[in-house]
Amino acid sequence: MPLRVRSLLFVPGDRPDMIAKVARWNPDVTAVDLEDAVAPAEKELARAAAMTAVADLVAGPGRRRVVLVRVNPPDARWFEADVAAALASPTAGVVLPKLEDPRQLAELRWLLARHGRADVAIVAGLETARGVAAARELAAGGLAAVYFGAEDYIADVGGRRTRVGHEVLYARSEVVLAARLAGVPAIDQAVVAVHDERAFDEDARIGRELGYSGKICLHPRQVTQAHQIFTPSRAEVALARAVLAATRAGVGVVEGEMVDEAHSKMATAVLRQAGEDPE
Repeated sequence: MPLRVRSLLFVPGDRPDMIAKVARWNPDVTAVDLEDAVAPAEKELARAAAMTAVADLVAGPGRRRVVLVRVNPPDARWFEADVAAALASPTAGVVLPKLEDPRQLAELRWLLARHGRADVAIVAGLETARGVAAARELAAGGLAAVYFGAEDYIADVGGRRTRVGHEVLYARSEVVLAARLAGVPAIDQAVVAVHDERAFDEDARIGRELGYSGKICLHPRQVTQAHQIFTPSRAEVALARAVLAATRAGVGVVEGEMVDEAHSKMATAVLRQAGEDPE
C-alpha cells in the first residue's frame, strides 16, 4: 500500500539514542539506516542495537509510528542478515537502496515470504545510473514508495553536485515520472547542508513543483520544513476549491486566469494532499 510521506527521516542505525528521540520530531516515516550511516566494521553491532531501539520506539506512547529499516544492498554481505533482523522487529517495512534490477526486488520479496512477512512495505531507492534508467519498470514493482538519491546518482555518473541542481534535473524528473506512472509516492532528494534552512526550503519547493510528495530528511529540523512545504496552505486550499467550482461547468476564470480540466486535476490533487474530499 502506498505511504503518505511528506518527510522520510533517516536516522543512523548506530545511534540508538537518536532513534529513541524520533517521537519528538514526528516524521511521517522514519528509516533506521543500516547502510550508508554505518561503517563496515560496525555493521553487526549496529544492527542488533538498532533493532532493539526500533522495538522500543514502535512500542512507545503516542501516535502510531511508521518505522522502516534501510538494509544494505542485495550485493552486500550484510543484506540477508539485515533483512532477517528487520523482519524480526516490529518494523513496518524495508528500504531497499540502490535498486537497479527487478531481480533484486524479487530476491527481497523471496526473503520477506520466507520470514512470513510478505505484506510489509518496500520503499526503494533509485539512485544510480542503472536505477534511474530502469525507473519505470522498477517503480511498477508493487512498491510503497520510491525515493531519488541525488548524491549516489552523481557519484555513479561521475558528475559534480551543485546547489542549483541542474546536473540531476533529468534523473530527478525521470524518477517522479516513473512514480506517477506506477501510482506510488515519490520522495525527493536529500539536502546534505543540514544547517542551511534556506537551501532545504528552496530545494523542497522545487521538488514539490516537479511532483514529489515529500522529502528525505537528514536532520530533525528538516522534518518541520518538509511538512510545511508539502502540506497545502490555507490559501492553496481555498484556491483549489475555487478552481473546482469554476470548472465544474467547463472552462472558468479564477483570479483573472482561465482554468480548465488540467487545473481541475491539479486542484483535486491539492485537496487530497490537504486531507479533503474533492467531490
